[in-house]
Amino acid sequence: MTKKNIDIQTEALVVEKYKLHAKNVNVFYDDFQAIKNISMNIKPNSITSFIGPSGCGKSTFLRLFNRMNDYVEGFKMDGRIVIDDANIYKKGIMVEQLRKEVGMVFQKPNPFPKSIYDNVAYGLTIQGIKDKKLIDQRVEKALKQADLWNEVKDKLKKSALALSGGQQQRLCIARTLAVEPSILLMDEPTSALDPISTAKIEELIHHLKEEYTIIIVTHNMQQASRISDYTAFFYLGELIEFDKTKKIFTNPEKKQTENYITGRFG
Repeated sequence: MTKKNIDIQTEALVVEKYKLHAKNVNVFYDDFQAIKNISMNIKPNSITSFIGPSGCGKSTFLRLFNRMNDYVEGFKMDGRIVIDDANIYKKGIMVEQLRKEVGMVFQKPNPFPKSIYDNVAYGLTIQGIKDKKLIDQRVEKALKQADLWNEVKDKLKKSALALSGGQQQRLCIARTLAVEPSILLMDEPTSALDPISTAKIEELIHHLKEEYTIIIVTHNMQQASRISDYTAFFYLGELIEFDKTKKIFTNPEKKQTENYITGRFG
């Protein structure tokens, strides 16, 4: 058997077991190295938290999975990132299709100045879908998944900007879900919210795990310990430790991880 065939078989095994697979990933912005030789496997239908101090590479690594860093001047990446059976940085990858598969929720709620309905339907309409019945079904399903339907079902034509901050963030989650991704990336999705809205989003994330693979960047270590199955600790562009969340928070292997978890630095 040739080495090429072995590599193909190995990648197939990785893909079968993991939803996302990063191998020897380095990221540069011009001369600055933001990510240093990181490898990571993420299982399907799991919640993975990225923790670490500001500027440690969490968000940069997260945005590799939907190629959001492509927009940053001077960005260069080497290594391999596989989602399902595709190396997403190979030539010929349709990035628009990738971003349909890999949804993104940002730190601050960013509803469009449109109606609640039009916000959720937005991704479908820009795909050229015109079947009103299908769009209605997707909008209702997404709002129910985001635990928002009962609060807005009688005011779908009203402006999304009239919603509370927590409702707006759940609306943004619904907008992401409407195009039926399989992966949800969340970059500090509750940092701008009050404790009650945060608890509602955390409960929602826990339920969404049944259908989606979720990766969340958070500065809130209590949040990471509450909601995630796996936790990755980043520091200065390196992946210091990645393991089951319980182990990271109760018995980390690296002293550096323990120091961060216990608040001795960061």
